[in-house]
Amino acid sequence: MTIDKIRNFCIIAHIDHGKSTLADRMLELTGTVQKRDMKSQLLDSMDLEREKGITIKLAPVRMVYKGYDLNLIDTPGHVDFSYEVSRSLQACEGAILVVDASQGIQAQTLANVYLAMNADLKIIPVLNKIDLPAADVTRVSAEIINLLGCDESDILKISAKTGMGVTEVLDAVIERIGPPMGDENAPSRALIFDSYYDDYRGVILYTRMVDGSIKKGDVIEMMATNANGIALEVGVLQPTMKPGIDLATGEIGYIVTNLRTTRDARVGDTVTTRRSHTDSQLPGYKLVKPFVYAGFFPVSNDDYSDLKDAIEKLSLSDSALQFEPENSPVLGFGVRIGFLGLLHMDIIRERLEREYDLDLIVTNPSTDYHVSLANGEFLDIKSASDLPDASRIKEIAEPWIKGEIVVPKNYIGSVLQLIINKRGIQNNLSYIDERALISFEAPLANLLTDFYDQLKSITSGYGSFNYELDDYRVEDLVRVDFYVAGNIVDSLSVMAHRSEAQDLGRRIVDKLKEVIPRQNFQVALQAAIGGKFIARADLSAYRKDVTGYLYGGDVSRKKKLLAKQAKGKKRMKRFGKVDIPSEAFTVMLKRD
Repeated sequence: MTIDKIRNFCIIAHIDHGKSTLADRMLELTGTVQKRDMKSQLLDSMDLEREKGITIKLAPVRMVYKGYDLNLIDTPGHVDFSYEVSRSLQACEGAILVVDASQGIQAQTLANVYLAMNADLKIIPVLNKIDLPAADVTRVSAEIINLLGCDESDILKISAKTGMGVTEVLDAVIERIGPPMGDENAPSRALIFDSYYDDYRGVILYTRMVDGSIKKGDVIEMMATNANGIALEVGVLQPTMKPGIDLATGEIGYIVTNLRTTRDARVGDTVTTRRSHTDSQLPGYKLVKPFVYAGFFPVSNDDYSDLKDAIEKLSLSDSALQFEPENSPVLGFGVRIGFLGLLHMDIIRERLEREYDLDLIVTNPSTDYHVSLANGEFLDIKSASDLPDASRIKEIAEPWIKGEIVVPKNYIGSVLQLIINKRGIQNNLSYIDERALISFEAPLANLLTDFYDQLKSITSGYGSFNYELDDYRVEDLVRVDFYVAGNIVDSLSVMAHRSEAQDLGRRIVDKLKEVIPRQNFQVALQAAIGGKFIARADLSAYRKDVTGYLYGGDVSRKKKLLAKQAKGKKRMKRFGKVDIPSEAFTVMLKRD
């Protein structure tokens, strides 16, 4: 196929606006997939994606339409997976922006549009779900015109579910998006936009050929990692793998290599060949840095090696996953894993439990902190229990984010109040037709647990939220420790701002009282900063009536038995051990 007959594009949208459904209709209309093989969300290959109705991994596919090769990349819509979107955009010349006609422009729509504009892509606005009774085509069209500065005639109005207007979208891709730029005779250069590990075949790269070509059997080199390998097979995805002779300039396809780990073939790296070598690297991506950390511990310590193996396998296909071993006196051996957000953490937990049949205890999620010590040393801690003694600390800096919330006008007051409650600072308030766009800054730690839930509940589900990491700021932070029956439980320790520590301590102690079962002796649950206790709740003991079998007689017999029991309970309190259930370690995630 000549380069002027190739079109590379991706679909971007807010979560649940119909990207995967539009991709399904395109595959049907172009005959890429037979009717009998068709199923909804065809490109979402994971069971979890199908169950939750969301896209987690990007998925490339080639369609042939009117003599053109159309290379489509379906992208995720949730903020936690925006790094997948930015990678897809680098491999394309155009993007289809899908907006739900009933919901209008949301926070992630804006974020993805800015990403596409920065990548200098041609954007085709598409209004989806116009067949719904709640669709407000006029209002949402005005929002799109306001955002993109396009004409009314540029907006394609479709229903991806019924297939209405989808052929016009395919025609617009051919007419409006330009062919890829590249030199067929230049040395080979290909951009890796995704890679994963196959147990039977090794590392498989999804690449976009920028210059030259890569043939089957070529010796290939990764320019950033200097790893060498062989292109055992090259081809395109339709949507299953279809082997070919080579990948030519401008094409998107896959390369099966003999590499044994995806760390040799990092996403964003440039692939070149030995026969047609280049020294100029393509502008790659910035390395993805996780900013949510949680400890994963097996319920039984015998399963620790299985957990470690499972995480290593998962990290081969998820470049954002970072982990290190962790040891807790209460929970034993485990692993501290870094994530891109709470949904990412949830997905990984479910995959570990399902695919590898593991029973896990997950500790409260936290972020990382930059600690400057009095002796000039600098630490980056990922868990509150790693914080050194307070006398050695000079200052602690925590990560802040820049956030955007899109919400209907009548909810502005309650959203601003929520931001203030989270120690946030409102920067700007602007209007997109009937909606308000609130820009703010806030400490990441305060938004980790239930900010999104609270936003959804106070805005009746209409509020949408997008954020990016900003910088680290020095704050008055303290470590809040928790004691169960006089013993410190380091896995429960959290970092908090001094002004919020007492309230947080009291809240968590009350939640622990609900989840820790009662014992035969009284158990004290306490929160402390350093050596000072700031909150306490008592779990009362089970009372067993030891005098129940007495049938009368002198009252002193009763008193004697009760005194004996009191002594026994005292002794039990000294030697008794409280069994802490796994729910206690995720009390921060539980809503009241």
